[in-house]
Amino acid sequence: MSSTTADDIRLALAAVIDPEIRRPITELDMVGDITVDAEGHARVDIRLTIVGCPAADAIEAGVDAAVRGVAGVTAATIEVGVMSPEQRRALTERLRGGRGGRVMPFGPDSLTRVVAVTSGKGGVGKSTLTANLAVALAERGLRVGVIDADVHGFSIPGLLGLVRDGRPPSPTRVGELILPPVAYGVKVISIGMFLRAGDSGAVVWRGPMLHRTLSQFLNEVFFGDLDILLIDMPPGTGDMAISVGQTLPHAEVLVVTTPQAAAAEVAVRSGVAARQTGQRVIGVVENMAPLTLPDGTVLSLFGEGGGAAVAAALDTEGATVPLLGSIPLSMGLREGGDDGVPVVLARPDDPAARAIASLADTLLTSGPSRLGRKLPLSTR
Repeated sequence: MSSTTADDIRLALAAVIDPEIRRPITELDMVGDITVDAEGHARVDIRLTIVGCPAADAIEAGVDAAVRGVAGVTAATIEVGVMSPEQRRALTERLRGGRGGRVMPFGPDSLTRVVAVTSGKGGVGKSTLTANLAVALAERGLRVGVIDADVHGFSIPGLLGLVRDGRPPSPTRVGELILPPVAYGVKVISIGMFLRAGDSGAVVWRGPMLHRTLSQFLNEVFFGDLDILLIDMPPGTGDMAISVGQTLPHAEVLVVTTPQAAAAEVAVRSGVAARQTGQRVIGVVENMAPLTLPDGTVLSLFGEGGGAAVAAALDTEGATVPLLGSIPLSMGLREGGDDGVPVVLARPDDPAARAIASLADTLLTSGPSRLGRKLPLSTR
């Protein structure tokens, strides 16, 4: 006779995490009836969020393993169903935390730190830096999200290895919520995930459509409770930069440049534009900095001093702007981007990887204080 109870199994199922929502399936009301007969045969009903849920196999395998691991269970039968519309609506409300639809969760009172990674011009490695920095922060235990706001030149999905057969995955929708794909522990959203098969990938939009896309990413994508949200900005000071500044005036700004004087001059403008919307420039990162070759020779392919020049130009009375990092030229960094495996994981001893890891550590200790901030706790 088995002494195992349904409560024993339900307790074990609390360790099964939904791969997309990143919460226990018991907390998401995805577990239905549980029965255990006298011989220890357990039968468990689980409810997926939608028909064709891409995480179905992973969830079923996790449930099966958890059930079979309970003492006294001799066999397990997992019945897979789908939530009813009412159950999905209830789940959506629970995930929103009681907030109404289309309420932006990253406002000034949010505990999530928002950092916009910007540059004056394209080609300085801003997206590569964003992807690697996000993974480095996630490796340090932070809950990290990335918005690829470079709608016309999106590249974050590829840099984070989310592209399969030439396309990134389509996000799962639960009611009005969009669940972002996860790569290396980082939740990611990009316009490339919404393009239809056969599209050229060219997004030819003007200001209103860009603002609408940003609004959808901020309001409808369920990132959950993040410690930090990185926004990979398009180069320059155009429509998207203005929309981000107006929507997230409290965001911090990280300016990326190369050592080249021409790039540095343009990078200053992106920092000045961010300040005009009320955002705070927290620092400058110099990418493609001089590389020390094995024989000790220093290769300054793009010159020297651009990062320090940008920091000095943005450093005004009452607003100190430091040079937070200098990322040397690196074959490993480039190859990691092509392969979709960030260099901070693939080659942690690479000089560029070490510099990005150091930048991540600096960001961890340079954020705004949360002392005295009201926590979003409920007694329910």
